[in-house]
Amino acid sequence: MTHNIEGRKRWLALIVLCLGVLMIVLDTTIVNVALPSIATDLGFSETSLVWVVNAYMLTFGGFLLLGGRLGDLYGHRRLFLGGIVLFTVASLACGLSNSQVLLVCARAVQGLGGAVVSAVSLSLIMNLFTEPAERAKAMGIYGFVCAGGGSIGVLLGGLLTNVLSWHWIFLVNLPIGIAVYALCIGLLPDGRGHAEGEKLDVAGAATITVSLMLAVYAIVNGNEAGWTSAQTLGLLAVAVVLFAVFLLIEARVQHPLMPLGLFRLRNVAVANVAAVLWAAAMFAWFFISALYLQRVLGYRPLQVGLAFLPANVIMAFFSLGLSAKFVMRFGIRIPLAVGLGIAAVGLLLFARAPVDGHFVVDTLPGMLLLGFGAGIAFNPMLLAAMSDVEPGESGLASGMVNTSFMMGGALGLAVLASLAAARSETLSAAHAPEAVALNGGYHVAFVFGAVFAALAALVGGLFLRVGRHAGAPEAAHGAQADDTGAATGNT
Repeated sequence: MTHNIEGRKRWLALIVLCLGVLMIVLDTTIVNVALPSIATDLGFSETSLVWVVNAYMLTFGGFLLLGGRLGDLYGHRRLFLGGIVLFTVASLACGLSNSQVLLVCARAVQGLGGAVVSAVSLSLIMNLFTEPAERAKAMGIYGFVCAGGGSIGVLLGGLLTNVLSWHWIFLVNLPIGIAVYALCIGLLPDGRGHAEGEKLDVAGAATITVSLMLAVYAIVNGNEAGWTSAQTLGLLAVAVVLFAVFLLIEARVQHPLMPLGLFRLRNVAVANVAAVLWAAAMFAWFFISALYLQRVLGYRPLQVGLAFLPANVIMAFFSLGLSAKFVMRFGIRIPLAVGLGIAAVGLLLFARAPVDGHFVVDTLPGMLLLGFGAGIAFNPMLLAAMSDVEPGESGLASGMVNTSFMMGGALGLAVLASLAAARSETLSAAHAPEAVALNGGYHVAFVFGAVFAALAALVGGLFLRVGRHAGAPEAAHGAQADDTGAATGNT
């Protein structure tokens, strides 16, 4: 148990935990601006290049539930440190890669380490901060790392690729990983898991992991293999059967990997549905907009990173202060719905960006709205996912919402990239110029991304309620300003 840490040490521990999470989140998007350089250097095709991103998301999403459960069983600190070690070693392998196979395999191992770190870090933070106002502040910081880390990744990726080479977007993780490991040893005491003594649901872990991986693989290769081909339909069918088997196992096993009863908790169910939809929209923004800026507008990697900077600054401004205050004042439902709605409008603006677009007119407005939306929405989404669960299930709930977010991103990116590619191929067949064909495909992806964000806003706005364990405004009425100010001072 880590919640016995007092005073400044708790906030120092939060900073170190968030630094570890930032390293993980960065690698979700840091490669985006380096993709053309990686493709040229290692000979990736347009289709196979997606696997540099999806190999990471695939294992990340596939192992989040297992990582969260292992943290509940064997201790969150122990799993966090193990994940940091695995991720750091895999980053070294990525940075030294000289072939397609080595890079994709190393990215997959990175995803595994990242899954463990992400699944247990949220539980550690929830146990560190139990007071409503302090928890809202801490979750605001965590939310900024998760939401803003993607934009930081694009900026850092552009800088490193432009100044050094794409190898350094991975090698930069080494000193960070070593520092996080050493600091966590000193700040976080070892402790037993909340669910110690229970058995690990090996069958459930195997079936859900393979099911999720097969589904992503089928969708990513849908355009190349054909959407009605035996390969695509067969893989999707096997994925559905395995998912059904997983549900059957979870309904009968004594200590399930994912207790189905958790989905009877309204906020858990709603937050996970919203996370899937929102992640699909977010990854459309990061991945597709980076490609638009490079391949249509001709931006250099560093210019792409700078283009994301306004959104990153806005997310920092909201996540590190205003988002927590919004949650304490309005609860989790209204900020979530408003934030996701604003993000949907931002994606629609990208869906009209022309081939000869200008940054101030055609890129900046969408970036600003997406920064506002992500900054407002991410904190309440995380709080909603954890608000109804007991401490002994915190690792599982954290793993569930992270699984939903990463698998929503992986599946959403696979679908949207496939739709974009199909539209671009149609335009190319009609003899449209290359830039026009690419832009037409990106427009389709942005429109569907906006639809996903709008649906997430609708789901959250209609069905979320005040949670039992979250920092609801009613629980902190009259004290929110003082408590939030004290939390800020302790940082």
